[in-house]
Amino acid sequence: MTDWVDLAGLEALAPHTGPFPHAGFLGAWWHHRGRGVLTPVRAGEGALVLVVDGRLATLAGEAELTDYHSPLGTDLGTVAGEVVDSLRPGCRLAFDSLPIEAAEEMVKQFGVAGVSLTMTEHDAAMVLELPGDLEAYLETLEGKQRHEVRRKRRRFAAQAGPPVLRRDPQAVGEFVAMHRTAPGVKGEFMTSGIEGFFGSLIDDAGAVIDVLVDGDGRPVGAAFGFEDEDTYYLYNSAFDPGRAALSPGIVLVTSLIEAVIASGRRRFDFLKGGEEYKARLGADPRPLYLLEGVV
Repeated sequence: MTDWVDLAGLEALAPHTGPFPHAGFLGAWWHHRGRGVLTPVRAGEGALVLVVDGRLATLAGEAELTDYHSPLGTDLGTVAGEVVDSLRPGCRLAFDSLPIEAAEEMVKQFGVAGVSLTMTEHDAAMVLELPGDLEAYLETLEGKQRHEVRRKRRRFAAQAGPPVLRRDPQAVGEFVAMHRTAPGVKGEFMTSGIEGFFGSLIDDAGAVIDVLVDGDGRPVGAAFGFEDEDTYYLYNSAFDPGRAALSPGIVLVTSLIEAVIASGRRRFDFLKGGEEYKARLGADPRPLYLLEGVV
């Protein structure tokens, strides 16, 4: 992990935000994607990591790659005051991807520091609360969707053998190769720079890769995610388009859900993105907010 800022021992102000507000993720992002001037502010038991580019200050971690932003620690008031003091008058603030717990507190504390922030809902993560076993989860789905999930899982087993998840932190190459075979924007996303960023997330932010294999042990799909004490975060996924007839996407996700339940975790976070399958699988939106203002 890079040591560009000391955030050790500080928890995110907003709950259930995974690795995204922490040094491991932000350090990997900054190394591969950072532009402008990195401006970490730690005051007492609080911290906020900004990037200042000209007369614009944003939170470290671009919105397209950083699903949650949140201040760290319990001393946001002092941090907000130091941020305001450190920026030139007229600097614009644009803080995205904030859960309500972080957004409301930031509006309050920056207001105390003399800066009025407007709050606008601009995106949402999709979060699934899980019961104690897979069958109980499937019973929560709408009838047609439940039937489809079971049918696709049975077809996969009949045609390719029982689906198995193989956790392999060294499978970045397999994941990247499958990702690049996707048509359109999804395949184009996986540039060599993004591949390097994903590799750093394994080393610096504890990312995990789960490979879906068929009965012969051949990779069919792969999920790139994170996990903490009670939540699995699905960051990205890919599958072999040559095996599309097996519905590897739905089999991969439901196998992940089964594994997350078995691990004792009770939240499955699909993160940002409005893909319809997330709602069909029972996930509910968690609104995210953009705060804007001028120092």
